Amino acid sequence: MKLAGISPLIDDGLKLHGTFVQQKGQNAFETRQIDEWLEYAHVLSQGSAFENGCKYIDDYLDKRTFIVGHSLSTADLAIWAGLSGSGKRWESLRKSKKYPNLARWFNSLVTEHGSTLNEVMETYVTKIGPGELSAGKSKDQSAVTDKGGNKSSAEIDLPDAEIGKVRLRFAPEPSGYLHIGHSKAALLNKYFAERYHGQLIVRFDDTNPAKESNEFVDNLVKDIDTLAIEYAEITYTSDYFPELMEMAEKLIRQGKAYVDDTPRVDMKKQRKDGKESKCRNNTIEENLTLWNAMIAGSERGLQCCLRGKLDMQDPNKSLRDPVYYRCNPIPHHRIGSKYKVYPTYDFACPYVDAKEGITHALRSSEYHDRNAQYYRIQEDMGLRKVLIYEFSRLNLVYTLLSKRKLLWFVQNGKVDGWDDARFPTIQGIVRRGLKIEALIQFIVDQGASKNLNLMEWDKLWTINKKIIDPVCPRHTAVIADRRVLLNLTDGPEKPFVHIIPRHKKHKDAGDKATTYTKSIWIDHADAESISAGEEVTLMDWGNAVVKEIEKDQDGNVTRLNGVLHLEGSVKTTKLKLTWLPDIDELVSLTLVEFDYLITKKKLEKGEGFETVLNPCTKKETLAYGDSNMRNLKRGEILQLERKGYFRCDAPFIRPSKPIVLFAIPDGRHPTCLK
Repeated sequence: MKLAGISPLIDDGLKLHGTFVQQKGQNAFETRQIDEWLEYAHVLSQGSAFENGCKYIDDYLDKRTFIVGHSLSTADLAIWAGLSGSGKRWESLRKSKKYPNLARWFNSLVTEHGSTLNEVMETYVTKIGPGELSAGKSKDQSAVTDKGGNKSSAEIDLPDAEIGKVRLRFAPEPSGYLHIGHSKAALLNKYFAERYHGQLIVRFDDTNPAKESNEFVDNLVKDIDTLAIEYAEITYTSDYFPELMEMAEKLIRQGKAYVDDTPRVDMKKQRKDGKESKCRNNTIEENLTLWNAMIAGSERGLQCCLRGKLDMQDPNKSLRDPVYYRCNPIPHHRIGSKYKVYPTYDFACPYVDAKEGITHALRSSEYHDRNAQYYRIQEDMGLRKVLIYEFSRLNLVYTLLSKRKLLWFVQNGKVDGWDDARFPTIQGIVRRGLKIEALIQFIVDQGASKNLNLMEWDKLWTINKKIIDPVCPRHTAVIADRRVLLNLTDGPEKPFVHIIPRHKKHKDAGDKATTYTKSIWIDHADAESISAGEEVTLMDWGNAVVKEIEKDQDGNVTRLNGVLHLEGSVKTTKLKLTWLPDIDELVSLTLVEFDYLITKKKLEKGEGFETVLNPCTKKETLAYGDSNMRNLKRGEILQLERKGYFRCDAPFIRPSKPIVLFAIPDGRHPTCLK
């Protein structure tokens, strides 16, 4: 089917039968997603690809209500029309329950938006063939600037980019785990590679054996996969060590590089002052002799480094004879002790970028002053020019993104590891409960801005809440400390069980068994706020009237007595209470909250982070949860009614070992622990 020229258009959507349907997303990321799904809908008309398409969409809809975002869009109409256009083929699969998520989504659209869908079929859909559907946009109208000058205003451009000829690289150093700052570079590379139908490679910049390891390589690959970044291949800068050494010797012979034995501190001062080294005018033969001593790792060689002979008087200090090679006797994690000298990033990156056919090198604007150095080195090497594209570094309040500083926390036992939920690493924030979709939207919303911004975490967690809230199941917990028993004198003499949904608006969240008893547990804080004679609402049960309040000698509530008033209206009560039955099947919980590792929003230049360490970054609270929580899986996200969102970090194993739940920020409440 084809949705030909849908109209009338209202802002960025359609108005069909009173229902607003998004044609563009809430942001650039969602708009691009809608466009991609409109093109993907064609797969449903491709015979043998039909079931593969169904499976893909079924997996995609595992925890989603709509195809894109949180409301009906033309992406939903496209997929729905493709399935409907297949006739008996989809109806057969729908009844077989082979693809439950897809069937749930399809049925929900029919139930809640049936009139809209009928109008689409009757008014806007022209039958051409099953699955062919476009929302008033020709497949040829690319989001990329074309010869006709058509371009979405939300798009960002790469200079001199040609469709199908763009080749990019994401090049992390394997000296730590991927963190949220790296994710911006990774996702922008992914964005441009997809937009220009180009290639993206992953290259490990492994030129410093003192900091790097295979553990970091393995986890970086894991993190890149977590970000759903597709890449053509993985390469290593160390693959080019022989070529880089040949290039270094070539530059020495051409008089474009020299070996210097000036002590590092003195060299730094000379570069600052624009003063030439005494070694700068060494003969080529002297430089080659010292270069060979460096390669051998001799005592004399260890005193030296190789520098480029650029311009010691240039106002841009990065051009003042940068270091190209340094001695390092530490074995390399991939190639062992074969080399005693290693290239610097400044020397290796321009060479490898050119050799690997990279067209555009994305890097943060903090390296702006070194762009001239990058181009000059490529010029001296006689290599083609690779265009640099700058974007602003992602900075977040109360957050350290230096791998050296993060390593300090790991080595000093301030955190449990690189995947600690207090860490800004991908593994850390995922463990805390952040969905990758939220991170992607957060990054894409910023675009490739070159403005340096200090971002708040609240925006990211707000996006995350919008993703998890519509689908995560609801459970109940009561804080163990001073919990209070409410005795209902007319409550059930024998406990009984009702099966209720885990999420009232999302059936696929499943059901849970709720036990109703004569005595129930409530939080001490709730008990303290109740007055004698007050009517309250017991969630998922009904109203009750608290008749008596018992207190200890310090005035703390210890017990409540009341009667049920199930015919009462929940609209008239001030307090809506969560509760648990007084039964042995309750499970023990440890609720864990986290705070920032430092107490200052932003460190000043040269300020030591050790002086602003947060003394309290983790708080554990014991609680009891409903018995259904025995079935929670590690990584599952849930909401504890009236307590917030949590991620299961350690599931139920045995009654004596508590389930561990990590609190997920919701973007509204401060994360600081008091």
